[in-house]
Amino acid sequence: MSTNESTSMNTPAPRSLNGITLEKILEQLVAYYGWEEMGQMIDINCFKSDPSIKSSLKFLRKTPWARARVEELYLGMPG
Repeated sequence: MSTNESTSMNTPAPRSLNGITLEKILEQLVAYYGWEEMGQMIDINCFKSDPSIKSSLKFLRKTPWARARVEELYLGMPG
């Protein structure tokens, strides 16, 4: 095995949005960061005031800039 092969096997593949729903993205972010930390990282009320997956989905589906920030956060999330 060459050095490049062993390195690539130990390096996790970058996250992708392919095939993952916005709901699954939110569930994973909430499980990892929690609502409070997400509200600090992305300043939107649906993460700060009585947060829920349902209310967040409703807001993010009609607010492209906020959805982009959530997707960006997900793509940068470890592991």
